[in-house]
Amino acid sequence: MICKIRYTPQAQHDMDAVWDSVYEAFGDYDTADRYVSGILDEIAQKKEFPRSGIPLEYRGLFTGYYSVNYKAYKAFYRIRDGYIEVLRIILMKQDYMQLLFAPDPLPGIPEPGCTFHED
Repeated sequence: MICKIRYTPQAQHDMDAVWDSVYEAFGDYDTADRYVSGILDEIAQKKEFPRSGIPLEYRGLFTGYYSVNYKAYKAFYRIRDGYIEVLRIILMKQDYMQLLFAPDPLPGIPEPGCTFHED
């Protein structure tokens, strides 16, 4: 089964922040675009085999989340009925466990519901 991919509002916000950070570091639109495209490509590779991502465990128990790595970032997702739900894209050196499981990761952006990135 090939899954569709959905990005939560938080993941979309994270992706914008990644683009901004890369642009700030390199001062080049194309570099920022390629970087974000690289993250999207890594996630897209999980469409056919979504459980092939890196399982996220806490104290030896599977959390229900998987991740993929791209350069300095980790994209976290979970598998839903027929689709992959991308939750966050977080810089690896950050405390991603705290950011992932924080009660309100982005005030003002509603958590329920997702938007499609792909068809």
